[in-house]
Amino acid sequence: MTPEERVKAVIRLLKKEYPQIRTALRFNDPLQLLVATILSAQCTDERVNRVTEELFKKYRTAKDYATADPRVFEQVIRSTGFYRNKARNIIAAAQMIVEEYDGRVPDSMEELIRLPGVARKTANIVLSNAYGKLEGIAVDTHVKRLSRLLGLTDHTDPVKIEQDLMRITPREEWSNLSHLLIFHGRAVCMARRPKHEKCILYSLCPSREV
Repeated sequence: MTPEERVKAVIRLLKKEYPQIRTALRFNDPLQLLVATILSAQCTDERVNRVTEELFKKYRTAKDYATADPRVFEQVIRSTGFYRNKARNIIAAAQMIVEEYDGRVPDSMEELIRLPGVARKTANIVLSNAYGKLEGIAVDTHVKRLSRLLGLTDHTDPVKIEQDLMRITPREEWSNLSHLLIFHGRAVCMARRPKHEKCILYSLCPSREV
């Protein structure tokens, strides 16, 4: 089975297992998704959603974030971890959005990755889920781990993994592949205790023989 055939089979099987293909982060606009995605680093989506439920009531526009008191903001997001760095990046990103983009989150990869705290993963999530633009594949820890286990890449660097996945995956499935691997990584293929007996991908997974 070629990598192209394997990734198509993976997508087909996982779509049956997880028919609701969308990000678990709750948001109403690109700004909310950008903030939530930055907060999600080293934090569960469930925790982020609990935090943003109150956060989004207090901070509604890019200007609200740009003018936020860092000490107050840090306490609001404290439970997401690494809160000082996250607060600094969100406020700085909002200031750039206000100053350079008239308060609107940019909708291109080149512009998004200029924002503090935004790398390709975050940019891909915002572009695909908020703007419906497919410019790449978001590679988080689950996507990184499962794509290697499934024989879709030999690399460990997220950028190179993304390049490998983009090369073998139909463009219209780029966002879906990321979501599906994340769902499966959380529900079945956990790093410490994978549930092989419940894995719909087990028969085509090269790592089962290791």
